[in-house]
Amino acid sequence: MMEPTSPITVRFADVVAAAGRLAGKAHRTPVLTNRSINERASRDVTPREIFFKCENLQRVGAFKFRGAFNAISLIPADDLRHGVVTHSSGNHAQAVAAAAALHGAAAWIVMPRTALPVKRQAVAGYGATIIDCEPTLADREKTARRIQDETGATLVHPFDDPYVIAGQGTAALEFVEQVRGLDLIIAPIGGGGLVSGTALVARHHNIDVIGAEPAGADDAARSKAAGQLIEQTSPQTIADGLLTSLGGHTWPIIRDLVREIITVEDSVTIELMRFFIERTKHVIEPSSAVAVATALSDQVLFNNRWRRIGVILSGGNANIASLPWSDS
Repeated sequence: MMEPTSPITVRFADVVAAAGRLAGKAHRTPVLTNRSINERASRDVTPREIFFKCENLQRVGAFKFRGAFNAISLIPADDLRHGVVTHSSGNHAQAVAAAAALHGAAAWIVMPRTALPVKRQAVAGYGATIIDCEPTLADREKTARRIQDETGATLVHPFDDPYVIAGQGTAALEFVEQVRGLDLIIAPIGGGGLVSGTALVARHHNIDVIGAEPAGADDAARSKAAGQLIEQTSPQTIADGLLTSLGGHTWPIIRDLVREIITVEDSVTIELMRFFIERTKHVIEPSSAVAVATALSDQVLFNNRWRRIGVILSGGNANIASLPWSDS
């Protein structure tokens, strides 16, 4: 467990600097609203508007491109010629592969053998080398270290890196420029890179932040309640992008700047994923649906201070061949 007094290592200024590096490289993704969703959010007669930041339309189909590109941009040229390595089940893997290709660098991606085929195919499509591992964090990290030793590649951590966090925060930086007067921003939370970057921006603009987490992978909620970092153990959730534990850089930001963590049962995530896709015609993955479900939860809608609610849709890389209701 991490000491409850560990310091924050990333600042708002780092997010602003990352935005400069990403200009012309990352998409400035659009913001979506939907009448049916707003009506559902206004069920107690309090009018509410929910705004969705469409990172499902980002390069590689997820916000992860922002952090990966920012981090790789800051690797010295002499180190970058040895390439980069990471471990990821999907979206970060694609992001590092794509960002490395843009920098002309080799990329080795350690992926658990259980990773979704759609995400493995995308990684290979960017020219990266896929290294299989067992579906455990310990084996992912062990395999990545071996590749580092063999190649001299620089590790681009999936979330627990100040430059990655700063890059992820640029989604929220755009969001507050696109939608004025937000009272709350909700972001899904796995390792915590996105919600941490979001919190840095939100604090600067005096906006509340909530982390959305699967009930079957609730280490952030338990850590927040205990006031100290508690590692993830045996996560069970349909949201495959939210399986990891918080890290030494993300935890202090979540501890100090995120208002609360709301957990969502998978059954609710599935229902809201289908509802969102049917009503908006935008494909989102389960990790995004966890944030949508949180925005429509009693914990959020019973707070009358939150009238203009922002939700970051983290990605759209759903496995279309086997959607969770496809057999119904």
